[in-house]
Amino acid sequence: MTGQAFAPQWPAALGARPAGERLARVRRSPHFVDGAFRNPVPTRRMSDGAMRLMLRQQRAAAGLRRPTGPIPLTPRRAADYDVAPESGLRATWLGHATVLVEIDGRRVLFDPVWSTRCSPSAAFGPARMHAVPLPWAELPPLDAVVISHDHYDHLDMATVKALARRDTRFAVPLGLGAHLERWGVPPERIVELDWHESADIEGLSFTATPARHYCNRGARVLGTVLWASWVVGGPEHRVFHSGDTGYFPGFVDLGDAYGPFDLTMIQAGAYGDAWPEVHLNPEEAVRAHLDLAGDLLLPIHWGTFDLAPHAWHEPVERAAAEAARLGVRLAVPRPGDFLEPAVNWDGGDWWRPIAPEGAIRVVADPDRDTPGPATHPSAPTGGGSAHGRPSGTAEEPPVDEPPVREPVAG
Repeated sequence: MTGQAFAPQWPAALGARPAGERLARVRRSPHFVDGAFRNPVPTRRMSDGAMRLMLRQQRAAAGLRRPTGPIPLTPRRAADYDVAPESGLRATWLGHATVLVEIDGRRVLFDPVWSTRCSPSAAFGPARMHAVPLPWAELPPLDAVVISHDHYDHLDMATVKALARRDTRFAVPLGLGAHLERWGVPPERIVELDWHESADIEGLSFTATPARHYCNRGARVLGTVLWASWVVGGPEHRVFHSGDTGYFPGFVDLGDAYGPFDLTMIQAGAYGDAWPEVHLNPEEAVRAHLDLAGDLLLPIHWGTFDLAPHAWHEPVERAAAEAARLGVRLAVPRPGDFLEPAVNWDGGDWWRPIAPEGAIRVVADPDRDTPGPATHPSAPTGGGSAHGRPSGTAEEPPVDEPPVREPVAG
């Protein structure tokens, strides 16, 4: 440990505080109350007895939090995107919450993270379990980048710095542009939106919509950066990306106002009994998809980083069971697979051969018409935080990206 952590100026990875007109706009938001942004419903970040609940889940998931073998990938190259999808809509899940969506002739990249760790440190913090199937040098031209919130597993400084050297515009929640500007994104390429505000970028409509979560890019909670889910619509298609969120009744309102959706990309992993109000569990992800009037559900935010005390494969096993029970179309592609909602998906249960052996909890929802089983057996197979608690100061460049390293502080 060097004295860098005690320098008077924050390390660059922690971003920047909104100031000037940006801060004034934050303060004018109807969702900014008593010095901080507020969730759409009362929300606790941690439940009562959180430490006890977390330790209990960690014991239950011991030995189950990593696959037993390499995660299968479908490697991609820029040339793969030369031919547009025949249906006009195609998604490539690149791992965790990173999804490249081709929609009505445009390309939109959601929550891009190419770094090896989702952390402000190159040495500490959650590390990838698989490479990004699309190497950085092969990333095709983009029309827009969308960021849901500022946690390290969604907003990666090194990736943003690399994107800043491109001619791409960013759509971000209110206040988050301060981070991007510090990292070299010109302000004219940043579109900051409050909930229910929309902007047109390259012929697509981008709308920031409510989510039940929080922002925290460091040891202090500043309260001046908003989080959001996102609606992106073109002339023919419409998609929804949840970012991180807990369940709340507002999903029904979002479906009424902005749906139906050809594709929903919904957080279904990294949940825990200790923080049930700020992350969806798999059954809630399926419920949110139905509330949103979605056609095809793509579960995201699982399988890439170990961020929660549940089995590696539990999110998709539980989501698949709930989707089958409710008749929901669900696709679980390998990282790198092409997914077209208009085409029936038959990617198989690729995760099961590498899933660790163990029972998967299928939780009975009190609002269900029929109770679910207590457990769902899986087929035999196989330190730091992404949510704002820094564990170091070094910059982590994107995987396969050769940019010149820059000083962290200053």
